[in-house]
Amino acid sequence: MLVTVSLGWAVLQTGRYLLSPLLPTIIADLAITEATAGIALAVFQGSYAIVQYPSGEYSDRWNRTTLIVPGLLILAVGYALFGVTTGLATFLLAATVVGVGKGLFSIPSRALLSDLFTENRGRALGIYAAGTDAGGLVASGVSVLALTYFTWRTPFFPVAIALGVLTVAYAATTREGYHVGSTALDVRGTVGRLVESSQQRETLVAFALFYFMVGGVINFVPTYLAQAKGFSEGLAGLTFAILFAVGFVVKPAAGTLGDRFSRRGIAVSGMLVAAASLLALVAFSSNAAIWLAVAVFSLGYKAGFPLADVIILDGAPDDDMGADLGAARALFLSANAIGPAYVGVVATYASYDLAFGGLVACLVVASGLLLWSA
Repeated sequence: MLVTVSLGWAVLQTGRYLLSPLLPTIIADLAITEATAGIALAVFQGSYAIVQYPSGEYSDRWNRTTLIVPGLLILAVGYALFGVTTGLATFLLAATVVGVGKGLFSIPSRALLSDLFTENRGRALGIYAAGTDAGGLVASGVSVLALTYFTWRTPFFPVAIALGVLTVAYAATTREGYHVGSTALDVRGTVGRLVESSQQRETLVAFALFYFMVGGVINFVPTYLAQAKGFSEGLAGLTFAILFAVGFVVKPAAGTLGDRFSRRGIAVSGMLVAAASLLALVAFSSNAAIWLAVAVFSLGYKAGFPLADVIILDGAPDDDMGADLGAARALFLSANAIGPAYVGVVATYASYDLAFGGLVACLVVASGLLLWSA
């Protein structure tokens, strides 16, 4: 199950991270502005965020498989739609479908691993989360090939096919059947548990700010490097790959360290490192300095992902882990969805430097809240 769902996460994230290095070409091909592109990415993240809570609670009440299999199928359809996109309307539809599928898969798969790995939860979720970076590395290389030899639409078809194959593999491997029960949602009970103490409230706000920063930076780093730092699209895509090369190692390590030491302390340290390196990225102009800043930024912020999930799961009752994680991540990803719209609008009407400066402030405030709550 660890291998199957981690591969599923890696493949869907490959498709997700194809969008970032291909975004300048997509903007030109569809004749849209950066602000429109940012809003389109916000639609994707918004649909992903909305599905988080219901998919988590239903995975508690029904079972994990009943949500995971449809999620993988919907993802395959969504990425196929990206491959046939000819205008903004189809692009928005594809983004929405992928967001819904990702939301159906994301929480039940994490909850499944939490069920199976009670003693090494941080390590298991760190391995799972490293699928994002494996997907990002593949996407960085594939995007260069697509821009050189094909069109920006071409690589989405292999992603769709791979997700179809993984759907069959998961369905053949799982020991669970399919069960659909009550569709009622205990929103009040879930929210009540999450905001019961001041520590939990401060934790939610801190990680919401963290995810807002991530949404703003990651979606626009290649475009920022191409337009503000003079990088070619190919070089910007390869620089983008540094984030994932570092993250592939950092996430499992951070999860393992979180099992042994203070999860909050490691998360705070990572946020402060990310804030300093993001400032350096804005200030530096030489290629070597920018590559170093990107590597250190990844070292800092990638540690936050498995730790955020495990901190929420640690405080959740066994029967409501999916619901609590889903509701918390719905908040985090709603903030994440606003991030690209914020950067797109500020970059269009002011500058990328100003937009990224605001994201540095978010990291500083988030680390302060986590430190205070600890």
